[in-house]
Amino acid sequence: MADPEFCATLVVRDAVTKLDALAIVALAVDRPVSGAGTVHPFIELESGARVEIEIPKFGEPPPLALDVYSRLGFEHAAMSALALLARLEEATAWTVKPDFTL
Repeated sequence: MADPEFCATLVVRDAVTKLDALAIVALAVDRPVSGAGTVHPFIELESGARVEIEIPKFGEPPPLALDVYSRLGFEHAAMSALALLARLEEATAWTVKPDFTL
């Protein structure tokens, strides 16, 4: 049985496609997109966590969800998400908010 994964979600209130969002996040954190062209592409973060992007269902408006996953616990996922949030605030004009509390 695989180790459980913990998730901390960041919500992006701007309209952006999943492909564009993957490229923007990858550039912001200077890391490659893994699994490009698959159903579940992701970006491995420096902390060891990874980010996956969930887009709204067809016809729904934003938000876009950046799910940060960690096998080291929720606190690790949350701290990795907050570090990603800070980096995105520096590198983009996105409006990003955490969807969790510590």
